[in-house]
Amino acid sequence: MFLPKIDPLINYKTESKSLERITDIAYQLPKLLLTGRVQSTINNLKTNDLSVLSLIKNNDMREIRLAMVHLSFISHAYIWGASTPSKTLPEVLAKPWVILSKTLGRPPILSYASYCLDNWYRINPKEKISLENVGLITNFLGGVDEDWFVTIHVCIENAATDAIHAASKLSKLNESDPISIYSKYLGKIITSLREVNSIFSRMPEKCDPYVYYHRVRPFIFGTKDNPDLKKGLIYKNQYNNKPQFFRGETGAQSSIIPFLDGSLGIYHTEDHLRHYLNEMRDYMPPQHRKMIEDVESRSNAKYFIHQSKRLTNQYNKCLEEIRIFRAQHLEFAATYIHKQSQIKNPFGRGGSTITGTGGTPFMKYLKKHRDETQKQKIKNP
Repeated sequence: MFLPKIDPLINYKTESKSLERITDIAYQLPKLLLTGRVQSTINNLKTNDLSVLSLIKNNDMREIRLAMVHLSFISHAYIWGASTPSKTLPEVLAKPWVILSKTLGRPPILSYASYCLDNWYRINPKEKISLENVGLITNFLGGVDEDWFVTIHVCIENAATDAIHAASKLSKLNESDPISIYSKYLGKIITSLREVNSIFSRMPEKCDPYVYYHRVRPFIFGTKDNPDLKKGLIYKNQYNNKPQFFRGETGAQSSIIPFLDGSLGIYHTEDHLRHYLNEMRDYMPPQHRKMIEDVESRSNAKYFIHQSKRLTNQYNKCLEEIRIFRAQHLEFAATYIHKQSQIKNPFGRGGSTITGTGGTPFMKYLKKHRDETQKQKIKNP
């Protein structure tokens, strides 16, 4: 339910020299990064060479989301593609990126929506979404590891669709609904999440930890709580040229887990990490944000489930699948980030060793939410 209902566009329908330039630069990013030519390519452009005003006028949201993907990748390649990060983003990138972000209701930074949700296509349009049939629209350096890392997330989002649909239905039930209906939706959540965890477990097949840390991760950092950009990023001639601080791309910007938490009544104790999770919603598409808020405000499912032993067993199985997901995430964080942070590499920067791409102490955060999920299983009398 969080992937677009219609597959993302690969090419613009609107004809424009500016859009042709954007497409060309986005397509060439792996070669431009390899040869160190991203900054010079952008710096040689005129202020309005990457204008998106024709898209805003047409108001085709699929085209607007494609442009947001392209400009987010190009901008991050500009910021992080040299030996030291750029502290200023040129107006030729900053202006259209800010325009698109205002239209989409989320900040001008590479977020999960542009990195994953809107950045894929089916290799065979007639076949279903799967790891054997999904490719990426835009890359940084490209290659098997980068593609696999993102397509795993695309397929997780797709596999979670049944769980999200069932959780939405579950959240609307009350004391007058029969146990069989509760059981039906809990069963669908369990089945769906087992598929999610099966897909997630395949991450190591084609995404190597060393390559991820030194070739994939460096380009998805943000500017908030980032030791490499302590004074933030200036978007030239935007925001009155005052430095801006935004979180980087992270799986915490996916709506799946917060939506399930809301439906199933899983809560997390109030602390700075809880505040961070709430902040992540600002980076989600507004409609996804609203879906989470709505399910949190209406769901009393846990209260009614608590009164039936049959339902509590199923409920606990749902929480176990969520715990497995969080535990697997924690294991990958240790393998793909913590261990790799000990290895120096002349090309690519894994970034801070103690914070995730969103700017948090990720190991502590992941352990906390894994453990809190476990503790909230219902104990049968």
